[in-house]
Amino acid sequence: MSALSSAVPQVGFVSLGCPKALVDSERILTRLRAEGYGIVGDYTGADLVVVNTCGFIDEAVEESLGAIGEALAENGQVIVTGCLGKDAETIHERHPDVLAVTGPHAYEDVVTAVHEHLPPPAGTFETLVPPEGIRLTPRHYAYLKISEGCNHRCSFCIIPGLRGDLVSRSIGEVLAEAERLAEAGVREILVISQDTSAYGVDVKYRTGFHGGRPIRSDIAHLAEALGQLGIWVRLHYVYPYPHVDRLIPLMGSGEEGGLLPYLDMPLQHGHPRVLKAMRRPAAAEKVLERIADWRARRPDLTLRSTFIVGFPGETEAEFETLLDFLREAQLDRVGAFAYSPVDGAEANALPDPVPEAVRQERLARFMEVQAEISAERLRRRVGTQPVVLVDGTDEHGIVVARSAAEAPEIDGVIRVPDADPDSVEAGDFIEVRVTAAREHDLIAEVADPDE
Repeated sequence: MSALSSAVPQVGFVSLGCPKALVDSERILTRLRAEGYGIVGDYTGADLVVVNTCGFIDEAVEESLGAIGEALAENGQVIVTGCLGKDAETIHERHPDVLAVTGPHAYEDVVTAVHEHLPPPAGTFETLVPPEGIRLTPRHYAYLKISEGCNHRCSFCIIPGLRGDLVSRSIGEVLAEAERLAEAGVREILVISQDTSAYGVDVKYRTGFHGGRPIRSDIAHLAEALGQLGIWVRLHYVYPYPHVDRLIPLMGSGEEGGLLPYLDMPLQHGHPRVLKAMRRPAAAEKVLERIADWRARRPDLTLRSTFIVGFPGETEAEFETLLDFLREAQLDRVGAFAYSPVDGAEANALPDPVPEAVRQERLARFMEVQAEISAERLRRRVGTQPVVLVDGTDEHGIVVARSAAEAPEIDGVIRVPDADPDSVEAGDFIEVRVTAAREHDLIAEVADPDE
């Protein structure tokens, strides 16, 4: 229960989906807390529960519908928001007893629905909210969403239909939020959006202002400004446009903060015809050239990506081309998915769907090839001496950390068995020496400061 009196209305919250949805949840919770609502972490202590849903793929839809059902069974008073909220009919058909349904990033609508079914207490409560707002991540890192929506019309994706076209936040607003996070003790900012590289294109990269100084609204100028905060800055969802080349010289080693040598790029495939069918914005051969150039200029650059195998019409030869692309790109971390039809996606109507058994077989082969690549790239890091950010300890009491090459939640970790868990805590930076590589993680020891 909240530290406030039992008369204070209590809101429970379930947040599903990607980090972008997590930021939406944080904004809603910040607003509710500022209005005096208590926030609780269980169904029984809540007067009402908000479920922030995901609706990107069929599995996510079922997970969201299941979470709504669980909240109804455990509490009975449920408001639904998020991406699945765009399909209110489906929600009401499965769960007719929900109190209200709102769409993604509809902050005002969610709060209005809460007011209607659970009126806020009288008074002013802004002092209950820290300057950086309510966050659902650990205290030492935070997601910074710089835009909403997407201008691309990838045939397998329904995000534009859920979240609309690209809308960039003002650069002054983004930098002010980043400064508040740094002042609150955040040691790593993870920059996210649907298409981070496209930041500012909707406003024609017009000049904004921060601290009385003009600054151009594009990803390179934003990254440069963020890199001056003295904390780690990590970029996600970066499409490999030519202007991304401007980010490479801004990257540092991570020893003293700044823009990390790390890019998360959703490439999706390596064959030109499949990319065209997907309506992806980049040609595979140009991507390989760009990766080679980046690594020539920044040898410690870490690259992560995601791919789809078994896309409608994908032939065995085209899949083999994708495997060849993997072998040449030598990406550090990769996630892959067997194509799954998404309600409302244009790709569903493409001819020659790949049978499920073939999709799964190709996924297994894909991951086998990438596992060898990732393992070799991890082995090359044995003997290096990176600065790492401590995340905490694992179930065995071993200190767990990450270097510039590992993003939280999606990449591996670095375990440091000889680090004293009583002398370091989450958010500390320490220098280690990598001693061994495992399938996904690294083992290290605390570096000798005299060496």
